[in-house]
Amino acid sequence: MVNREVLPFETEPVSLKNVVSKYLKYWHLFVLSLLLCMGLAYVYLLYATPEYSIVSTIQIKDDKKDPGAAKADAFNDLDIFASTKNIHNEIEVLKAKSLMYRVLSELSMNASYFVEGPIKAKEVYVNYLPIKVAVRQFNPLAYDNQRIAINLEDKNTFTLKDAFGVKAYKIGQEIVKPYATFTVQPNLIAPASDIKYIEVKFNNLTKLANSYNSKLEVAPITKETNVLSITLTDAVPEKGKDIVNKLIEVYNKEAIEDKNSIATNTVQFIDARLRDLTGELSDVEKNVEKYRSQHALTDVQAEARLSLNNASEYTKSLTDWDVQINVLTSLENYLRRSGSRYGLAPSNLNIKDPTLLELVTRFNALQLERQRMLRTTQPDNPLVQNINEQLANLQTTMLENLKNIKGGLVIARNQLRSNLAQNTSRIQQVPSMERDLLEINRQQSIKQALYQYLLQKREESALSLAASVSISRVIDAPAAGDDPVKPKKPLIFFLAFVVGVGLPFAFVFIKDSFNERVQEFKDVELITAAPLLGEISHNDTRETLVVTDKSRSLVAELFRHNRANLQLATLGQDNKVILVTSSMAGEGKTFFSLNLASSLALAGKKVAVLDFDLRKSGLTQNLGIPNEKGISNYLASEVSSIDDILVSLQTVSGLYAIGSGPTPYNPAELILSPKVNEMMEELRERFDHIVLDTSPVGQVADALSLSPYIDSTIYLMRYNYTFKDQVNIIEDIYKNNKLKNLMMVMNDAKKLKGYGSYGYGYTEEKKVSWKMKYKNRANA
Repeated sequence: MVNREVLPFETEPVSLKNVVSKYLKYWHLFVLSLLLCMGLAYVYLLYATPEYSIVSTIQIKDDKKDPGAAKADAFNDLDIFASTKNIHNEIEVLKAKSLMYRVLSELSMNASYFVEGPIKAKEVYVNYLPIKVAVRQFNPLAYDNQRIAINLEDKNTFTLKDAFGVKAYKIGQEIVKPYATFTVQPNLIAPASDIKYIEVKFNNLTKLANSYNSKLEVAPITKETNVLSITLTDAVPEKGKDIVNKLIEVYNKEAIEDKNSIATNTVQFIDARLRDLTGELSDVEKNVEKYRSQHALTDVQAEARLSLNNASEYTKSLTDWDVQINVLTSLENYLRRSGSRYGLAPSNLNIKDPTLLELVTRFNALQLERQRMLRTTQPDNPLVQNINEQLANLQTTMLENLKNIKGGLVIARNQLRSNLAQNTSRIQQVPSMERDLLEINRQQSIKQALYQYLLQKREESALSLAASVSISRVIDAPAAGDDPVKPKKPLIFFLAFVVGVGLPFAFVFIKDSFNERVQEFKDVELITAAPLLGEISHNDTRETLVVTDKSRSLVAELFRHNRANLQLATLGQDNKVILVTSSMAGEGKTFFSLNLASSLALAGKKVAVLDFDLRKSGLTQNLGIPNEKGISNYLASEVSSIDDILVSLQTVSGLYAIGSGPTPYNPAELILSPKVNEMMEELRERFDHIVLDTSPVGQVADALSLSPYIDSTIYLMRYNYTFKDQVNIIEDIYKNNKLKNLMMVMNDAKKLKGYGSYGYGYTEEKKVSWKMKYKNRANA
């Protein structure tokens, strides 16, 4: 005996065409998404406020590198003209919020102005409006981000509309509201304009400064230069240019103020010390005059000249040391004053010790930082308190350092005095009066030298105040671009296109990824190796029997294809009893069984279709024939002859049907009755083909009980209905041969194109190749 095994036909591999075809089924979704996203992008661009980029470049001057800086010998040791700028520090200063707040305050940006546009209100710079609002007091808590409307009646009157109603006022009249106290003034610098209706929004300068600060970009042009690029984006180019100009101006102004603050404090310190020295020097000169007058001293003895010359050298050295000690003593006394705690220490007193000079510089820098913070914060702010602690620590350190330096100088001075005493001992002949006069002259020279030194430094500090220049130079004045930088129309439309395509793509991908039902035959063939008999397209009609001698519909032709494939698959084999089952109800078993039987009958065969679903009958209901007697009656021996339950269908010649009969209480056991074998043997003798419409094998085991009586099995699946997990049932049946000659049929395939070109549910224009392969096997 020879058996022929049907192998699965070859299917097309996954290709770009298949993937594209999968998404082209949803072309209307892509078109709708693109139209929607492009429309939203267009609407967004209509209502979006365009912003323009304002760019300016400045050069930060370096006093040590700038050939134009002061180079006179008189300023060589003056710290104010000997600073080196750190470009990164200056960038942070320009981006400081406090600096931007001062800019907006000086520009009176307390209010923004809007006029009616074709689509929405448009902001206009105040310089182009006939009026301006001068805000004297503003309460942001009462009226933040709210607008008032001003309607100009004539040159002298206007009406104001706000949350409190509409009221008329005169130009120049002070208006007191809970949210602000302001005056509407005529704008004398504005050109002639016919604007009558203006909306005004009051601005919280702190929030506005934060907003502008976030849009401000300051960056060096290159790493090797001190040239900075300042970029600001604003919806009103003219306003943006004014802000950048004012920013540079205020930046220079604050730098000059810092310099002048140091110079002013130095001048005040020197003036106080000069007043003291003037009195002391006058007293010494009077003492000299009195001493000479009392002792009639006119000349020094000739024999003591050499020793006196040596003593003079020692005296000169002592004078230098005493000058330094006095300078340090004066600085120490200044630091110990209670009023100097938050005052700048003099930094240009020719302090030679580098450590002390660095401490003084740091002390002054912290003082300046504290003064800058106090402009915008309270004295009890933690940052201010932290600087206060640092200042106190630095003051203590400087006093300790002064004490140590002065101690070393005193030791050196005492050594000089000892040398002077030794020299004095060699001039025993010099009268004691001359020695007294020498001591007085020495005190006079010390005070005179200190007086001249302080007087020179005072002039230098005064010159620094008079010679204050800006620390930056504008290279390119602020200029706005012709085209807005925000929003970028090409980018917006590109993103809208990407989103418009991406959303449907993502929807289809996620839908398919999370869809647990069979979408295409690929979902089946990845799980089971069972062969595919064919496919049935979607039935658009409500008719149950679509295969008749006159039908030429697509569904009828596909049933004829399946009939031909079934004959090829069982060529040379006895294929009388065909069992039709599925995984669950609703997959079209009854529809397929009836129309397959009809297609076999139209081929000249005598065919019987049996409703072996004893639990839920559907065949007789679809055919419109009575079901009072059927298979359940025959198996229960309630009827003795098959003819009693056999019904001839007049629609198709040679087609007969047997209903299931009344639902029994034990359908599973009834199918195991020996009467089933008797009925099948008799039907085999009387009919060419017997089609068994059975219960879903994925839900009950009734169909498996009929396995001994069948020749082949058709397992029905339905696109977008059968679960992918249920394909494992087919693989189990096929692999373990629980039902003979199992073949699959895919039901409810969707039509893609005109008659003759159908994808059969998985690819466009894909034709199922019905070239079956046979493999002969010899059974022992």
